[in-house]
Amino acid sequence: MEYRKLGSSGMYISELAYGNWVTHGEQIDQEAATACVRQALDLGITTFDTADAYAGTKAETALGEALKGVRREGLEIFTKVYFPTGEGKNDRGLSRKHVMESINGSLQRLQTDYVDLYQAHRYDYETPLEETMQAFADIVRAGKALYIGVSEWTVDEIRAGAKLAKELGIQLISNQPQYSMLWRVIEEEIVPVSEELGLGQICWSPMAQGVLTGKYVPGQPAPSASRFTTDDGALKTDHRYLGDDVLARVQQLKPLAEEAGLSMAALALAWVLQNANVSAAIVGASRPEQLVDNATAVGVKLEADLLTRIDAILEPVIERDPGKVESFLIRP
Repeated sequence: MEYRKLGSSGMYISELAYGNWVTHGEQIDQEAATACVRQALDLGITTFDTADAYAGTKAETALGEALKGVRREGLEIFTKVYFPTGEGKNDRGLSRKHVMESINGSLQRLQTDYVDLYQAHRYDYETPLEETMQAFADIVRAGKALYIGVSEWTVDEIRAGAKLAKELGIQLISNQPQYSMLWRVIEEEIVPVSEELGLGQICWSPMAQGVLTGKYVPGQPAPSASRFTTDDGALKTDHRYLGDDVLARVQQLKPLAEEAGLSMAALALAWVLQNANVSAAIVGASRPEQLVDNATAVGVKLEADLLTRIDAILEPVIERDPGKVESFLIRP
């Protein structure tokens, strides 16, 4: 494993971060979750990303159990707040009430006294930003979080958040966006501003929700137990990544992966890690051996010619529009 600084902070994180969205508490039980986490640790992954809303809070509980007994100082534990964790009107968003209650719930479920990074899972248009950032500042000063991050915020929102954080004397050091060979909307605006302000990217879906592994083939049924499988076993072709054109072009990447000596999954991860503003790519797993393969992407330097050929194959289906960051924002 190799390690990078998270933004302009002094904290190192592993280039691959283990994330448990849609796995812990949903797809796999505690025994399998613990096996995956222990494999991640064996591979040198020290960074673990979760959120209070994943699996209705069960994902945090599963991660806390899986990390029990591991030296806390050797880990970087990240979680998030915004999405609903209950039925009440105040069980969501970034109000001071929800943020302060959520950090306490997360720490209890994760069985830790603090998280290394506390992230605003989305921007809250119903709460003043000043209220949210003051709550984050108080959490940092209470020692319940070391750093603050955001996820899927626009450029203007990141600028405003960074300005307030600086005024409050805390460090806003990260953004968690979707980023992959197919989804590049952060490159034009988010990355330059993040470099300017000292934020690093912690990228989710670097394999485009599994599409870049090449396991979805045009005209063929989806693999069993796939997230894109319908009840009758067919492929959910209405997803933006599952059109025949996208899938056919992804299949054309297989010779390039073989040339690089990588699996398709590892090629996708290595591609994301070529971006100097990326601090980590988040990987999930339902089986330990998936992580072993993912780890082969670490430290790989993809040649410029290979990157050019990847672009030539995928260009017609790449999403670059910086306005598409809005696709992940929740407006009232």
